[in-house]
Formats: sequence, C-alpha cells, structure tokens
Amino acid sequence: MITINENHLEDAVAVSKQISEFNNPYEIDEYLKRLQGNHLILTACFDGQPVGFKIGYEQNDEGTFYSWMGGVLPEYRKQGIAEMLADYQENWARENGYTTIRLNTREKHKAMQAFSLKRGFVITEKIAKIPEQESRIWMEKLL
Repeated sequence: MITINENHLEDAVAVSKQISEFNNPYEIDEYLKRLQGNHLILTACFDGQPVGFKIGYEQNDEGTFYSWMGGVLPEYRKQGIAEMLADYQENWARENGYTTIRLNTREKHKAMQAFSLKRGFVITEKIAKIPEQESRIWMEKLL
C-alpha cells in the first residue's frame, strides 16, 4: 500500500541520495536553506518505507509555487507513485492560493520532460549549457 506523508524531510533526503539521476544530491542543509518560507515536503511510502518524494516552495509573491525536487526509486517506478505525488502537490498548491506551478529540469531528463508535458506543463524557457545534456528547461502549468 502506498501512502503520502507531509513534512518528513529526512526521509525525502534519504530517498534523493538513492536516485542515480541526481549526480550530486543535495545535503539536508540546502533543503533547510530553501524551505524557509511556505513549502511542501512529500514522501511516498510503500509498506511504510520511503520510496519517493516531491518538494516545492513558494517562488515569488505572484502566486507561483516552484516544484523543486522529486523522484521515485527505480524499482518503484511505473506504479503511479510520481503521479500521486504530483497530484497531491498540485492540489495543495491550488488550495493554498497558488495559480501557477513551475519546474526546472535538464535536457538529459527526458522522462521528466515527458511526464511534465503529459500533466499539462508547457516549456517556457530553455537555457543552453555545455554539454548540451545539462541545458535547463523551465516548464510551467496554470492551476
């Protein structure tokens, strides 16, 4: 059984360190620095064990929520966990008065791009980097 929990930062950070796509996962200090204002920390648990996470925070005073970090352990992918986390985050953001949700991914993360486009996000900006696979892609969705 999959459950979604709020405010379990240590569990979220532990999951992030097990996701191979994150070359240099952030330490808890970086999370604490970014999560000073209004934020949401989600962890997905399978039979009580953390297997996914999604973290976001208020980006500006214009009603934008920034979906900053998230992922699901490889062995738990394709089971709807990422969708559950995204649905929860988007509903929470809407209920808390946000009108837009934004995210930033990289060219090399094709699965994340496809997932976001399928959920109604649109690409708003591309920032070229060298190597090209590190180029940033900004996406947003009206809530």
